[in-house]
Amino acid sequence: MKRKVSVFLTIASVGLVAFFSCTSGGGKQSGKPRYSEPLTTDEALKKFELDPNFEIQVFAAEPYITDPVDLTFDENGVAYAVSMPDYPYPPKPGQEKGNIRVLLDLNKDGRVDSSVVFADKLDEATSMLPWNGGLIVTAAPNIFFLKDTNGDYRADIKEVLYTGFFKANSEAQITSLRYSVDNWIYANNRGQAGEVSSPESPNVTPLNMQGADFRFRLADKKFQQETGPGQFGQAINDWGHRFFTENSIHIQESVIPWRYTHRIDYLKNPRAIINISDHDPIMYQRTETPYWRQARTDARNAAFRKQGSKQIEYARDHFTGSSGGTVYDADAFPKEFYGNVFTGDVAGSLVHRDVLNLDPHSPVYTAKRAAGEEKREFLATTDSWFRPVGFTVGPDGYLYVIDYYRQHIETPMSIPDSLKKDMDFMRGSNMGRIYRIVPKGKKAITEFPKLAAMTAAQLLPYLGNGNQWYRLQAQRLIIAKQDQSVTGALKNVIKTSTNALERLHAIYTLEGLNALDAAVVKQALADPVSGVREHGVMLAERYPELAPEIAKIAVNDSSARTALQATLSIGNSKNNALVMQTLAQVAEKYAGSNTWFKTAILSSREGSSTGFFKSLLDRKTFFNGFNPDKGSFVEDYASIIAARNNAGEITNLLKQVDKAPLADEPRWKYAVLKGLGKVYSTGKIKMGAGTVSEIEKLKTGPAKDVADTIAKYFTIPNAKK
Repeated sequence: MKRKVSVFLTIASVGLVAFFSCTSGGGKQSGKPRYSEPLTTDEALKKFELDPNFEIQVFAAEPYITDPVDLTFDENGVAYAVSMPDYPYPPKPGQEKGNIRVLLDLNKDGRVDSSVVFADKLDEATSMLPWNGGLIVTAAPNIFFLKDTNGDYRADIKEVLYTGFFKANSEAQITSLRYSVDNWIYANNRGQAGEVSSPESPNVTPLNMQGADFRFRLADKKFQQETGPGQFGQAINDWGHRFFTENSIHIQESVIPWRYTHRIDYLKNPRAIINISDHDPIMYQRTETPYWRQARTDARNAAFRKQGSKQIEYARDHFTGSSGGTVYDADAFPKEFYGNVFTGDVAGSLVHRDVLNLDPHSPVYTAKRAAGEEKREFLATTDSWFRPVGFTVGPDGYLYVIDYYRQHIETPMSIPDSLKKDMDFMRGSNMGRIYRIVPKGKKAITEFPKLAAMTAAQLLPYLGNGNQWYRLQAQRLIIAKQDQSVTGALKNVIKTSTNALERLHAIYTLEGLNALDAAVVKQALADPVSGVREHGVMLAERYPELAPEIAKIAVNDSSARTALQATLSIGNSKNNALVMQTLAQVAEKYAGSNTWFKTAILSSREGSSTGFFKSLLDRKTFFNGFNPDKGSFVEDYASIIAARNNAGEITNLLKQVDKAPLADEPRWKYAVLKGLGKVYSTGKIKMGAGTVSEIEKLKTGPAKDVADTIAKYFTIPNAKK
């Protein structure tokens, strides 16, 4: 489902009314209906255009499921689907129609032929996660826990885990629950404001969720803000790297977690996410452009031209309703599909595939089109009712596509009234499909191992399974049992397994059993696979004696991603001398060419201190040669110094830029003054006498850009004329 209210344009309403009154005229145009009618599942299957190596099958359809927005399989392979039939209109209290159904295939032919309402009267529930024999469910303003205790597939326990999430817009609410290898559960919050608390922790100060996503650990009663903002779709790969979907940006990466970018008070607007697509914004849709969208786009473009603007809006073939980004992390597809991200576009009625690549010299991924899909999508259809809102990788390793199946998916709020009169936004609310994509010739799998009944020892082999679904389920279930008898076996896996993912899951299973120790983490720090080392660095923050190991990785690791994590992690060490030395070395190596390391350094207490700047000067390497990235680093550093508003620190910084080696390059002064000036120009910080004196000296210098910067940003009290 399209998960973001379109931005209203400020254009002449009279002109729009005149345009739409000329183009609107009832439900038909030239005798042809403006909007198509629904298809049966058999008819819909014939309309799909799919990668020729695959086929698409119906897993579930009406009447057993309607308006599905999420699908999950529990530890025994039982399927649950969330229905959201009220969209796009908020339900009235007491009249909520949302529900969760257990989907049953009684005759074992691979297609659901029965369903049971697990929970009903839900207010806009959007996602689920199996947990402790039940389900965690997002339904703003709450996250619930639901459980069936008597085996009738109907929940008889309903508990509020967290409350206070934003609720006003169904397209921007808490959603996309994902359990990651690090034992945290992550959810998208679209950055919406809310004061989130837990009934289990009444003494904990509510979290302000403005600008953030959300993560939590129930066993430890921990809940935190996380870097975002993700909308409807979150993918977490084998190594715990997060990607999320946001409307017209179909794949973004969360690069630096919130806990680092917010550990000091004065780092403003830190760079933490990035659009990693190298082919935005183009998509290749096969459906016709809806009448309302073309009419609205024509009107907006006419208004742009009238205003003299060069802005152009596109009615088709551009991502606008991206939804449900999901990583494929199983072994039923050919190996080249492993780690790919699948994303739907509900406006284009298509499924897009991204191949992710992480270059060792870059801390961020690049998302590329697959070979053979340069000018087409993995899956598309001419059926405009197809609304792929999300995906699930099942225990069978197949990819499930969740189809909301509606005539219209756009929120009515973003469509002019004159175009809405022949649009029924509830058409299809009694329908819905879930498809299964399988390699050609493969049949449905209907029986799965019953993991819930297994002992911890029996679950251990699943930590190395080729399907992440099994690895995560096994890890979660072993931890839930808290069976300490398997700790020795887990440590042996870490020492002897040739499967890096098995080693990683074993490490975090130990962590969840509270059986982790410095020796295990030190092994992870020396692992031959960078992803394991990266997690070893995060875990090493708990062991002060491992700080020197973190420092070595920050400076010397062959993987830029792992080096970035080590740079973030070393900033949490209390070994100040080691931190200062390490961050200076990292700045010399990376800060002149990679802005992610700039954020990693400046987000730490030592990396934003006056001592750090002096350390860089004393080493006499960083300032040998100016480039824009280095200038940006110094500018942001100066802004932190100004925001801290310590007169002595500011004065000392200004004195330093007037001495060698900075004095010989005016652009260093320019960077420092611009960074200070951005804060001073807000009027919130006042300059002391020492600062005024130093700025006056710089003002008389020979560089025009320095003088211009002072004039632009600084109002100097009692300045000499």
